[in-house]
Amino acid sequence: MSLTPTAPSVGGLAPRRVRHQARDVVVLMAFSATSSTAVAAGLLLLAHLARAGR
Repeated sequence: MSLTPTAPSVGGLAPRRVRHQARDVVVLMAFSATSSTAVAAGLLLLAHLARAGR
């Protein structure tokens, strides 16, 4: 069994170019980095507030 599609693309859509895929990867990496930084900063703030509230 092959994973290669044998049917032509529906709707006449052109295959995605490498630059479009690369742009999507960069956007995903930027979103991931921003999310990770925000979560880390939030946890650091919570830790600081918990320590200050003693």
